Amino acid sequence: MVEIDIEKENKAIAKEYKELLRISYQTLTAEDKKLIRKAFDLAVDAHQEQRRKSGEAYVFHPIAVAKIVASEIGLGATGIAAALMHDVVEDTDITVADIEKMFNPKVAQLVEGLTKISQVQKDLNVSMQAENFRKMLLTLNDDVRVILIKLADRLHNMQTMDSMPEHKQVKIASETLYIYAPLAHRLGLYNIKTKLEDLGLKYTEPKIYNDIVSKIKETKEEQDAYINTISEVLQKSLDEENVEYIIKGRPKSIYSIRRKMKAQNVSFDEVYDKFALRIVYKSNLHDEKFIAWKIYSIVTDHYRPSPSRLRDWISSPKSTGYEALHITVMGPKGRWVEIQVRSERMDEIAEKGYAAHYKYKQGATEESGLDVWLNLLKEALENSETNAVDFVEDFKMNLYAKEIFVFTPKGEIKSLPKGATSLDFAFSIHSEIGIRTRGTRVNGRLVPLNTELKSGDQIEVITSQNQKPTSSWLDYVTTSRAKNKIRNVLNENTKKMAEDGKELLTRKLKQLKITLNEQVVNELVNYFRLKTSLDLFYRVGIGSIENQQLKDFAAQKSNTLMNFFKSKIKRVHTTADPDIHKPVISSNYDMLVFGAEQDRLDYKLSTCCNPIPGDEVFGFVTINEGIKVHKKDCPNAISLQSNYAYRIILARWIDSTQQEFKAILHITGMDTLGLTNELTKVISNNMHVNIQSISLSGDAGIFNGQVTVIVQNNIILKKLIDNIKKIDGVDKVTRVNKN
Repeated sequence: MVEIDIEKENKAIAKEYKELLRISYQTLTAEDKKLIRKAFDLAVDAHQEQRRKSGEAYVFHPIAVAKIVASEIGLGATGIAAALMHDVVEDTDITVADIEKMFNPKVAQLVEGLTKISQVQKDLNVSMQAENFRKMLLTLNDDVRVILIKLADRLHNMQTMDSMPEHKQVKIASETLYIYAPLAHRLGLYNIKTKLEDLGLKYTEPKIYNDIVSKIKETKEEQDAYINTISEVLQKSLDEENVEYIIKGRPKSIYSIRRKMKAQNVSFDEVYDKFALRIVYKSNLHDEKFIAWKIYSIVTDHYRPSPSRLRDWISSPKSTGYEALHITVMGPKGRWVEIQVRSERMDEIAEKGYAAHYKYKQGATEESGLDVWLNLLKEALENSETNAVDFVEDFKMNLYAKEIFVFTPKGEIKSLPKGATSLDFAFSIHSEIGIRTRGTRVNGRLVPLNTELKSGDQIEVITSQNQKPTSSWLDYVTTSRAKNKIRNVLNENTKKMAEDGKELLTRKLKQLKITLNEQVVNELVNYFRLKTSLDLFYRVGIGSIENQQLKDFAAQKSNTLMNFFKSKIKRVHTTADPDIHKPVISSNYDMLVFGAEQDRLDYKLSTCCNPIPGDEVFGFVTINEGIKVHKKDCPNAISLQSNYAYRIILARWIDSTQQEFKAILHITGMDTLGLTNELTKVISNNMHVNIQSISLSGDAGIFNGQVTVIVQNNIILKKLIDNIKKIDGVDKVTRVNKN
């Protein structure tokens, strides 16, 4: 029986191999096929004893990763071979040196990079997840293909996570949304980015994901009919103009629909642009721009465009290399529709990113946007001064940032992330110019250094040799490049000042008959309630620790007995301090249970999302405040679950009858007579819910209101929201997270 299964499995493996060669984006030579075959045989042999959690042969995983690398990312034979062997070194006795002998140094280098990443990822308790991401990104210094193969590996893992325990699914999905999806976005791999985001949502918010999927299925027929209506109108005119093209409908991703619902506080039905139309045309390089604007003219002859929503990524491509014309028009039935216009070349770059970019570059001397970005990333990675969590946050912000285009005084165009300031611009020209910036002029007018730039601005930087950055500059910039440079300079200044301070402190203590040694330094750090010796020396250097304070320290040091009693008194006082050990939930702290054993522990409810009984929650073990409980859809959830996965504990409510909780409702609608009266009647009389505060304001027939109610659990809250929605004139009722 087993024999038949193995035979069947071997046939399936052979079929997968043929498929891998067939779908490759690059043209494979006989030599390439030989290299891939050799890597394939090694992977099959190395993994023959292994099975995945689902029960299938493990080798299907590296083959699937290689297929993604070959078709969706578009790497060549070296990348495909490395993808096939990405787990070989970690799982078997084969070493990187063996691979180098059997293949070549390039394949070996890629496999080594991938092995390093997987070892780092598993070592979760040694250092934080953020540090692991930094180490992973350092492999970019060797070869960007390492990260591209890692993205393919992550995508296949996300596609096959069903047999994993739920807490692992949430952890991996959160990590994916936190770093891998933005990375795919920045490398121009839009297909992979979309799949990673949708799968991330599937496991972090399964109910919402399934709800959107079922609604998309329900409306598919209607959407298809709508797209066909527009396509038919445009086809006739495009054919008359002899444009060679194809039109395809593109539904919006599940994740982007969810993001829009969240950002605009709307339901699925209220999200209007749930789909886009894409016109992909044939053209030689010379005529690309001309044909794109010709198509724009045809589209706008039939449908009125929204001028504020025209995006011209052809004249100024995104730094990922993305080129297209995006036109938002008013379609039939009064609906906004986005129409994307791309040549076949642009479409390939949008789908494949990195690989297509280099295919079309063909030895061009000009640096591509991706090259520039990779160089900036390497610069950031090499700056080891930055705290790892800050690094990941900055890095992530710069990954997803929308772009603006500004000009130098000579008229050269520069791309910066949206939200960048005039000081960011100075650092983008050169770090030495940034450090010496005394002032900036935007469009000829002198402006503060933290002025946010807009597309089209022309900026002039005024420098001075005597200028030095101050710590407030960190608040003036948004790009990680500027932040890193400022931090470096500030750290150098601090170290120099601390060295002077140490000498000064040695002399001052000598006069007080005290020798500066390790013990005295520790005593001084504690005495002045500082964190490190560097803080102490720096403060002495800048003069914020005065002679009298050092004399006081010397006096209390000489009276050791008194000092002993003081510390005793202090210690008793600290433990009795009611604010520190007073549990936040004192009357009934066993309403939440934690972990697989359902332990009853002390906890605090997080103020960033205000969970109430019945909400889906998780516990987060903080350093100073014990367990903090967050809602699963809390704005900080993904960051916490990804960065500090080892500090997350399962939590669920078991009893919600003993305590009352505060919830804030935001209500909007049409201002009708007696609305306040009706509202209070529904809340207090019918539902017997306490109102803590209520504020309503009317403006030109529209009212906005905020009601704070006291409820026992979220079942009562949901019922209350439903009843308020039934009041005549009420349009929307939403629960507000923050107080």
